Order: sequence, then C-alpha cells, then structure tokens
Amino acid sequence: MSDKTTPTPRPGIMDIAPYVPGTGYIAGAGPVIKLSSNETPLGPSPKALAAVSGAGELARYPDGSAAKLREAIANCYGLNAERIVCGAGSDELLGLLAQAYLGPGDEAIYTTHGFLVYRIVILANGATPVIAPEVDNRADVDAILSKVTGATKIVFLANPNNPTGTYLPFDELQRLRKALPEQVLLVVDAAYAEYVRRNDYEAGLELVATTANTVMTRTFSKVYGLAALRIGWCYAPAAIADVLNRIRGPFNVSAPAVAAGVAAIGDAVHMEKAVTHNEKWLAWLTEKIEALGLTVTPSVANFLLIHFPDIEGQRAGDADAALTIKRILLRRVEAYGFPNALRMSVGTEDENRKTLDVLKAFLARGGG
Repeated sequence: MSDKTTPTPRPGIMDIAPYVPGTGYIAGAGPVIKLSSNETPLGPSPKALAAVSGAGELARYPDGSAAKLREAIANCYGLNAERIVCGAGSDELLGLLAQAYLGPGDEAIYTTHGFLVYRIVILANGATPVIAPEVDNRADVDAILSKVTGATKIVFLANPNNPTGTYLPFDELQRLRKALPEQVLLVVDAAYAEYVRRNDYEAGLELVATTANTVMTRTFSKVYGLAALRIGWCYAPAAIADVLNRIRGPFNVSAPAVAAGVAAIGDAVHMEKAVTHNEKWLAWLTEKIEALGLTVTPSVANFLLIHFPDIEGQRAGDADAALTIKRILLRRVEAYGFPNALRMSVGTEDENRKTLDVLKAFLARGGG
C-alpha cells in the first residue's frame, strides 16, 4: 500500500536528542588512548574478575532482588538493605524515578550543564524540563529554588557534576532540601562520590536517612571499573524503594553483575588504589594543562574540563582533531553547553603524559 503509516510516539519523545556516549573507536591500526568516558585506568578489582568467571549457571535466572549485592552495599555503608534498589546502571534508576513520579503537566529541574540523561528521562515521561542556571560552572541553590513552581515534582542534581567536576558542599545540599517543598523529590546523583576528598562533601546518605523525599543514586561504573556490567544502586526512603521495586524489571541485574559487584565493593584496597591514583594525576594534569595557558574547571572527580581559546585553529574542535590523529580520544561536550571545551578522563601515567605532550605540541604550533 502506498499510504503506509507508522505508530506515532507520544508527545515529547521526538524532542529527545539521543544520548551519544564518549567515542571509543578510531579507524586504522594501533592502540587507542580512550579518555572520553570517565572509566578508571586501573580497571576492576581482580576479585571482581574472578567472581564473574565463577558466577554460576547462565541458564538460570538471577536473584530478582539482587539480595547479595544489596547486603554487600548495606554492610559497606551501614545502611538498611531493604531501602537499597539495584539497577542496570544508575541510568536505569534515574529513568525509573522519572517514570514513577513524572507525567504530563509536571516539571523537573536540572542545572545548565547537568547530566544529559536527566532531560531524556523527563521528556520520555511527558514532563517539562526546567533548567536552572549555574554560577562559575557549579550548581547554585538559589537559582534552583527560583525555578520551583507548583508543577515541580523532581530536582535532579549531579554532585559532583558531569562534565564540570564541580560540587555542592553538604551545607548547601541541606539548604536546598530544606527549602524545597515537601512534595518535590530531590535526586542526588553521586556517581563520582568515591573520588571526592573534601571535608565539606557528603554523598547524600544523611539526607536520605533523615528525610522522606530524597534519593541518592550511585554506580559501579566509575571507581569500581565495572561499566560493562551495568550496575547501579540507589538508597531511598522505604516508600520510594517500594515504588521502584513495583516497576523495575524482575531480573534487571544479571548474576555476573551481582557477583562482580559484591566482590568489588569488598575489595577496599583496590578501590583505594584507584582513588589515590586519581588524586595524584588529577592534580598533576590540572597544573600542567593550566601551565600551557588553558583554563581548567576545578574538579573533584576523575576527569577535568579543559577550555580552549576562541582563536582560529586553537579551538576545542581543532585540539580534538590533533589528539585524534595521535589516536587519543577526549570527550566533546557541545551537548552539555560547552562548544569550546573538551572533557578529559584521568588515565594511566603514560596516557596522561602522552596527552599532555600532544596538547603542548598543538598549542606550540598555534593549533595548526
């Protein structure tokens, strides 16, 4: 038939720009230095690798409640396992929260340079995204509060934020929660919490423990090096955990993922090595890159945002091309509102030094 029609998606779906992850491939032979996805250069714990290889029979369904993983997380942080919900990465949990608490006519707030998934899950559920401006590339409590209306149902806050690496201290996080209306759910996305070494930082556990309207999400994709297995978790008030368990997939975390997660969170020595490595090389990269005359947004995570001059031949796109020729991949961040910046993950010592050398040569020849 010539008058074929296709099903029409509900309003808002076609307004979604698909999420584009950091590039991981360059055509041609030779190794690639991939510093585009904030992955740990130390890889996963050997104990996690061993756990995956011995995870059991693949023909059997996993435990639908991921009980062993929830218990391991609870033991690590001193939490109530019944209030922990696991998912296929924290992305799934963000989507479930939006699915449960957003609909047409509702609004949800995130900040100017907030994680792209927030906008996706808001629009996917027919709600309206509302953007709160940042100050110096950092979330601003007063700006967020100024955007709250009677239609606001969720505030999504990445702390630390991706791609800026900036954070809100705990007293500001408390001030935000206290000033938000009780019916507004505050979702604290603490994917990079393990890397933060600041006395005024708290990942959100205390707010979840003391309020009925705060959820904290976490991931095993970053410091634990298990990105390929897609493991996330959230800590929530009992009523919200109950809601999420009603709508999540019945087997949303695989048996290998559960086994690896249990082993990874139990290997504190390996995690500390990853954090120590990051602390050293994040500071080194920041100092060396700033010495080249570039601006770096101060970061507390495992990446840094590098800003380039608005000069022909020296912009971020030019730098990205020069790095790609040398088979080095950083993250383009135009979609985050930074058309003239690149995000660089902290790599191995060799990867960090090679990237710096290429940037130095690029700038020395005027970018050309």
